[in-house]
Amino acid sequence: MKKYNMLTDSPGKSLFFFALPMILGNLFQQFYSTVDSIIVGQFVGEDALAAVGASYSLTTVFIMIAIGGGIGASVITSQYLGAGLYRKMKTSIHTALLAFLAVSIVLGGIGLIFSRGILIGLHTPENILADAILYLKIYFVGLPFLFMYNILSSIFNALGNSQTPLYLLIFSSLLNIIMDLALVGGFGFGIGGAAFATVFAQGLSAVISFYLLIRSLKTYEECKTDERSPEQAKTAVFDVKMLGNMVKVAIPSMLQQSIVSVGMLLVQSVVNGFGSSVLAGYTAGMRIESICIVPMIASGNAMSTFTAQNLGAGKPERIKKGYLAAVRMVAAFAAAICLILSIFHEYIIRSFLEAGSEPAAFETGNAYLSFIAFFFVFIGLKAITDGVLRGAGDVVVFTLANLFNLGLRVTVAFTFAPLIGVQAVWFAVPVGWAANYLISLIRYLSGKWSRKRLIGK
Repeated sequence: MKKYNMLTDSPGKSLFFFALPMILGNLFQQFYSTVDSIIVGQFVGEDALAAVGASYSLTTVFIMIAIGGGIGASVITSQYLGAGLYRKMKTSIHTALLAFLAVSIVLGGIGLIFSRGILIGLHTPENILADAILYLKIYFVGLPFLFMYNILSSIFNALGNSQTPLYLLIFSSLLNIIMDLALVGGFGFGIGGAAFATVFAQGLSAVISFYLLIRSLKTYEECKTDERSPEQAKTAVFDVKMLGNMVKVAIPSMLQQSIVSVGMLLVQSVVNGFGSSVLAGYTAGMRIESICIVPMIASGNAMSTFTAQNLGAGKPERIKKGYLAAVRMVAAFAAAICLILSIFHEYIIRSFLEAGSEPAAFETGNAYLSFIAFFFVFIGLKAITDGVLRGAGDVVVFTLANLFNLGLRVTVAFTFAPLIGVQAVWFAVPVGWAANYLISLIRYLSGKWSRKRLIGK
């Protein structure tokens, strides 16, 4: 695949071909997560699938925190790359890796200690509680590896290399599927086997990714653009000011990346209240939704890197052209997704569930997908608009928009679920997406983002 330069090539082509490996990679990531659910549902049963679903919203929140942290690092890294300040770029990478490794260890410890309490607080059905706790405990033990894997992928993307994360995701996905089939289908280790397969596959990929990054950074050693003196030519291992700038972008990015997952987690207790059969159907639909939003989130992340590099290079007009190209791109993705789900939603849901599963599980999954199919354009538009603001470091309105999205979704779900049933949970989703997009769009149209700058010479 030809590598396009975001600073000089056609904005539309450079965005699309940069986003494409990210889309394919994230699809593979979602694919093996979906295969997890299919294998557990088919080999272990409906209750085990519901247990994975009870854990899924929480585990996804932690992964999205990792991705958001990586984006915070990648914005700073991309701006230094665009400005040609290569040694500072390398310092920002070292700073990000050390800081977020520490964060992942702390979060893993907290999750391990409080996993039972969290699941009970979410009103997880008693018949699946033990399996859900086991899944979470294994997951949290491996959280530092899962966290660093996603941080490293973001750093590669910041360097304009979205193909290496793709190859690693393909490797990780295939390894995860093979281990799932062996541990769950072959040896009968159940839900614990599925959790271990995920942790091991992504952990091994994280180690390989770190090795490849170290090799990649050596190619910048000959660049002298930002050398002022022998002392300034040294690459610092850690920089507190850079970390502060990363955090300014990382916190709203974590919020933006995890907004869907946090919403799922907060309304999980609503779904749990309808029983394990409804939860199983909702889990199946939620897995498919997670796959469908992949091209939208990847397009937004690509727009973020495109914005950061071009702002660093002093080319804000290219960003506006790239944004229009991104609008066309997500609209095309949304139309294709709508068509596929409208035709095949019943077949998709049946692939997750045993033939003897309760009718409520099938009905819930089908109702979810047949409704949400028509609204993915909103999360696409939201993602690319947020991507511009995030890439520029314009985080205040961006943060408020995402908070409003979250609050609106939770409010609608909790208010209307007692009146109209579990359907209120997914009715709330496009309402939140659309509101978030409109708020961010107003900020984008103001043009104030183009005057932001997070790095110094």
